[in-house]
Amino acid sequence: MFTNSRLFRRIDVPLIIAIIILILIGIVIIGSATHINTPSSERYWYVQRQSIFALVGAVLVFLMMKFDYRMLQPLGNKLYIFNALLLLAVDIAGHSALGAQRWIQLGPISFQPSEFSKLIMIISLAVLLENRVGKLNTFKELLPVALYMVIPFAFVVTQPDLGTALVFLAIFFGMIFAAGVNMKIIGVIFGAGLSCLPIIWHFLKEYQKMRIMVFINPNIDPLGSGYHIIQSKIAIGSGLLYGKGLFHGTQSQLNFLPENHTDFIFAVIGEETGFIGAAIVLLIFLFILWRGIKIAREASDNLGMLLAVGINSMLAFHVLVNVGMTIGIMPVTGIPLPFISYGVSSLITNVLAAGLLLNIYNNRQQLMF
Repeated sequence: MFTNSRLFRRIDVPLIIAIIILILIGIVIIGSATHINTPSSERYWYVQRQSIFALVGAVLVFLMMKFDYRMLQPLGNKLYIFNALLLLAVDIAGHSALGAQRWIQLGPISFQPSEFSKLIMIISLAVLLENRVGKLNTFKELLPVALYMVIPFAFVVTQPDLGTALVFLAIFFGMIFAAGVNMKIIGVIFGAGLSCLPIIWHFLKEYQKMRIMVFINPNIDPLGSGYHIIQSKIAIGSGLLYGKGLFHGTQSQLNFLPENHTDFIFAVIGEETGFIGAAIVLLIFLFILWRGIKIAREASDNLGMLLAVGINSMLAFHVLVNVGMTIGIMPVTGIPLPFISYGVSSLITNVLAAGLLLNIYNNRQQLMF
């Protein structure tokens, strides 16, 4: 009995429950968003597929709990090389969708390597930074870390996948901040970045420029690039306090809202469950991020702390940008909502990230029995 109690305390049960709730919410909302707009024979295809891979993810989490995350330390460089080769394979053998070459087809399964590359990058960067904590006081000391990011970042940008590239930057800055980088250096980097915006604008593709322009004023192209934002804001606004009810959202059910089961699934939540339902989802995400911060603070070593911070940075940026674009305060970037948006690659990546967080918690230094 004592052994079972001790084992129970080594598992972050509240975090597990919060993630399960989000996945279940996602499955229900995916069903609501797709059940009318798909042929009757495939009406619940998305729900079944998401459910199957959620179960696969549960098995993966269980397996991740069986080893010590410190075993990843000697694999940092190997994972980095594998990550670069995986992203390179997209440029060579990937297929295009929605104007970008981001997917690789393996039999009946199509997966997006850039999704998995986020977690691999977190692991590789944590290994690199482990012995550099408190030693990033000059540009010379930061330069090797920055160069480490360049190759995978460049591969993602050229797909083009600007959303994932921005996630890479969020992970990078979050982890070097946790490693104790000199904040004056961060200030100089942001200042240089702002001054380079006109140059960056010149290299953006036309659809990327249009997304930024419609973010400022969606009515510039209401039937084109601005259509997503306009319909999303209508959907969320029409949900009012309590929502229209599951399977009764007009914008989603009548197919006015594009990508309603993937990038714009939060708009379906807002329309069908109202402000209360949307607020509950955001509070669950806030709880998960709080647990992630707690795990980072209680980690037994720098590697665990950096891994937890990297995962937290990734999840926080995803939620901020995805929810922000659905309510019109962020440009449309195609970043999914963690654990909720439909997508095999995204779901498995986030579940693996959660499994790694649980592993760090399981191996934390101070345990109260």
